Amino acid sequence: MPTVSHKSRHSSAPARNAAAVPRSHHYHVYVIELADEVWNLARFRRANPDYQFGKPFVYVGMTGLDPDLRFDKHKAGIQSNVFAFKYGLHLLPALYAAYNPMPYEAARNMEVELGIALRQAGYGVWQA
Repeated sequence: MPTVSHKSRHSSAPARNAAAVPRSHHYHVYVIELADEVWNLARFRRANPDYQFGKPFVYVGMTGLDPDLRFDKHKAGIQSNVFAFKYGLHLLPALYAAYNPMPYEAARNMEVELGIALRQAGYGVWQA
């Protein structure tokens, strides 16, 4: 008996692989390293009373875009956080890539959890 395909022969969409990531899982958390000058801002220092000297300063965010594209938008001033815009140096994928992609609610929660974990590790953290 021939194998029956569930894909319409008129469809231009590719067949979905069972291992493919669901469409709803397109949200990402990301971490941007910030320049040391951010420590000169009282607002940033107040948000990081337990900062450990020598640890990086970071911005933690979440997005429905690819993190590289979101970083570019921050640097272009498009829907940008002021710290990411003025002091953002580059992404730190080693701190977030293992978690992505994920559903919206998971990304919202992971953004907060990742910020807390980095603060506990002594990082200087800003979250919007």
